[in-house]
Amino acid sequence: MAAAYESDEENLSKSDSESGVSYESRSDGSSDEEADCQFYGKEPCKYYNQGKCKDGDKCSYLHFCKYALTGTCRNGSKCKLKHPRGGRESSGATNGASNRSTSRDPKLTDGRIYQWQLNDGNGWMDVSNDHVLESQYSLPHTKSIKIYNTPYGAVSIDFNRMRVYGKSLRVRRLDDGKTVWIWYCTLGRKWIKYGDKDAKGNPSPAKSSDIEQKFQSNPTSSYTFSIGPETFEIRFKDMRQVTAKRKRKVTRRPQYRQKPAGAGAGAVVSEAAAALQNVSVGTKPQWQFEGDSGAWHAFKHRSGTQTECSVTSDDIERKYNQNPNGSMTFKVKGHSYKLDFGAMMQTNLKTKHTRKIRRVLV
Repeated sequence: MAAAYESDEENLSKSDSESGVSYESRSDGSSDEEADCQFYGKEPCKYYNQGKCKDGDKCSYLHFCKYALTGTCRNGSKCKLKHPRGGRESSGATNGASNRSTSRDPKLTDGRIYQWQLNDGNGWMDVSNDHVLESQYSLPHTKSIKIYNTPYGAVSIDFNRMRVYGKSLRVRRLDDGKTVWIWYCTLGRKWIKYGDKDAKGNPSPAKSSDIEQKFQSNPTSSYTFSIGPETFEIRFKDMRQVTAKRKRKVTRRPQYRQKPAGAGAGAVVSEAAAALQNVSVGTKPQWQFEGDSGAWHAFKHRSGTQTECSVTSDDIERKYNQNPNGSMTFKVKGHSYKLDFGAMMQTNLKTKHTRKIRRVLV
């Protein structure tokens, strides 16, 4: 059974509905927690967790500790709120943070470098060809991905909150404990990696490794650094970089690692697992750029035309597989361009004009 994958890329200046992807947009001005409860009836009751739900047993939301549901409750058996029987296994999420992909205590794999799994209530099962999930998750601008033709139909996975939208499924990413985590901050419309040099060649005083070390010691604390007289604070709980004047989004994503050839899948534990194991991409990655009209076009040689290009989609894919956070240069009719995989942007090196790029499976 073939499956297609569709990623949802972060667009800092346009709404999700404008990006042309299947993603539930929220524009009602409500908080994330309020919007979550409005859209999905199986969320934990926020009033119960605050100790003041008036509906009692009639409440349509779950009367369980919201931290227990993500496997992050620090109170354990001493918690005053209800815990589901057996609890929920950690999905790699830190509750309370705007980016729930920030756990310092990941579940370990069966020996593979990572494993993506779904749970339909009958146990965790591996997702075949999860390198597609991992490669998209490693990109800071990718908010979610949609998997098609699974035993459960189309499945939308929110990378930031590590959950499945609109279905009674859970998702998690298992880790071998050797993942290198990269920290990014938004600057304009781009995600910038901490530690990279600025336009003048000066390295950032904050490095991903230092931020990660602080996060590992206490994921509810913060990391501070200074540039000249200005002090910056990265608040892990909010996933924001804060100064006296402004706030910026922050995210934490894994450095992509290619799975060794022939890496086998582990045991599966439900009747749906066999079908899910057969879910595969079955299609070919294609690189595209956004045209002036908003339509997407594949990278092709187009020999003898005004858009004659020195690279093809396959050339870009090979370079991308070497380093999903890297970049490459190419030419169109003698003009030099740069593809930035981390920002998913194409830049004319002379005019500095930019276009969006994307990687889809067709």
